[in-house]
Amino acid sequence: MKNTFLIASMLTTLYVVLAITAVFAGVPTPEETKRMMEHLSGAEHYKNEEHNNQFDHDAFLGEDQAKTFDQLPPEESKRRLGLIVDKIDADKDGYISMVELKDWIRYTQTRYILEDVERHWKQHNRTTIDDDQEVITWDSYRQEVYGFMDDMNPNEMSTEGVTYSNLRKRDRRRWAYADVDKNDALNRTEFAWFLHPEDHDSMRDVVVLETLEDIDVDKDGKLSLEEYIGDMYRPEDGESPGDEPDWVKQEREQFAGYRDTNKDGFMDVEEVRNWIVPPEFDHAEAEARHLVFEADTDADEKLTKDEILGKYDLFVGSQATDFGEALVRHDEF
Repeated sequence: MKNTFLIASMLTTLYVVLAITAVFAGVPTPEETKRMMEHLSGAEHYKNEEHNNQFDHDAFLGEDQAKTFDQLPPEESKRRLGLIVDKIDADKDGYISMVELKDWIRYTQTRYILEDVERHWKQHNRTTIDDDQEVITWDSYRQEVYGFMDDMNPNEMSTEGVTYSNLRKRDRRRWAYADVDKNDALNRTEFAWFLHPEDHDSMRDVVVLETLEDIDVDKDGKLSLEEYIGDMYRPEDGESPGDEPDWVKQEREQFAGYRDTNKDGFMDVEEVRNWIVPPEFDHAEAEARHLVFEADTDADEKLTKDEILGKYDLFVGSQATDFGEALVRHDEF
């Protein structure tokens, strides 16, 4: 369920548009998947209650590896998955425990982020400063990413309802948050924070602001009930309010009973923060619980290789799953 336009999707939009770049519950709640999405995948996990395996592929493999698997024949996809399962089974007892699966998801996400940062770092012009440290200056980044705007007229400065101007302003603000030493240039660590703010505590404020802006349709700086629901659920044409699924009705109750803590009919910045970045929420653990729940046929709260291969299309893609774009990259599997 990608029921948000959180920062992961904004990063994807930016680089595509610009052509550069606590019982054992298995099904995450809407608020869980909202919190998970910006960390684990840019895909929707649930849309109108329909499960999308691509989210799980991205979480289990990392987005780049997931795209590679999407291009494989099913048998080759299963073979490579079997090799991965052997790696995940750290204690070699023949089972994949919750802890082992959680650790693997954390590993793949860290690997994806490191590779993504490395790729983008190399794409930009870098300057060496006094201490022999390489940095990317804002002026250089702005010119490389948004320099084309200098020759555009206002009618050309919009695409898919999101103006390039607003994207540049958003990047500028995020740059300032990541720029710890306030020299208007980002070193490699700061640049990683800029690209993946959802993974760094110091960037939480800007993640909250961007989330609020994405969902706040009328731009009054707060979320109404309808904006909150509208971000999660799109009714079908001709569908009446009485036809809403039960989970949508429950979310309406959640908004009134728990989200809107000051009972003014809206969610302000602090209430949005409490919703999307709650303390001690573990994205990898939530996804591990979901995968085990879906594949654990004997309900022993751990997975065998056979159980995983039996549900291989939950963990990885193939040509048969019809997910992803055509991107082939050979790897170690």
